[in-house]
Amino acid sequence: MKNVRLVVCLLFALRVGVCDAAEPNALHNKITRDTIVQGYACARGDAWFYPDGSLNECRLAQPTAVGDLRIPRGSIIDLWPDGAARYLMLPRATLLAGYRVRGGNRMGLSRGATTAFYRSGELRSIYLVRNQAIQGVPCRGGFWNTLNDPAGAENVVEFYNDGKLESCRLARDFSGFRSGERIVLPHLAPWPDIVKTEASQ
Repeated sequence: MKNVRLVVCLLFALRVGVCDAAEPNALHNKITRDTIVQGYACARGDAWFYPDGSLNECRLAQPTAVGDLRIPRGSIIDLWPDGAARYLMLPRATLLAGYRVRGGNRMGLSRGATTAFYRSGELRSIYLVRNQAIQGVPCRGGFWNTLNDPAGAENVVEFYNDGKLESCRLARDFSGFRSGERIVLPHLAPWPDIVKTEASQ
């Protein structure tokens, strides 16, 4: 039993450490007061910068627009070197583009699920708060089990760069596939050509 607890603690510490790491070559700095940096209202506290001085990551001091999306205050935003949003860690569940997206975890011990963007500003991947139909496909949401899937990739919902659904794990049987299976939707082909890529474990 002690060994199991030790392994769980080590996995948790590793997960939190990885989640807290910014870009490997980013430089840590403290912002002493809320400050606008490259158009983003960064809250006082920790911030990360690329070696050229451009912003890599900070916590938002006020609600902010990212493309057509309204991002809540307290979110942690991670930028590409050119200043486009790359990742987002929401402080709580938030409605983005009509999807109820997960934020910080239930216990508040880590920064929570990560929402990813393409350089264009389109959503690349999200984690749903609960099961939700996306473009007619019943996608699975909810909390993952960190012992089975520490990265949380099991329930990730992915999109193509034009906003069309690329893949998700099914919340229920759909189009000949079983609940729990991950499907990939061909980008340009009609939907009857849905391809199953993996089964529930």
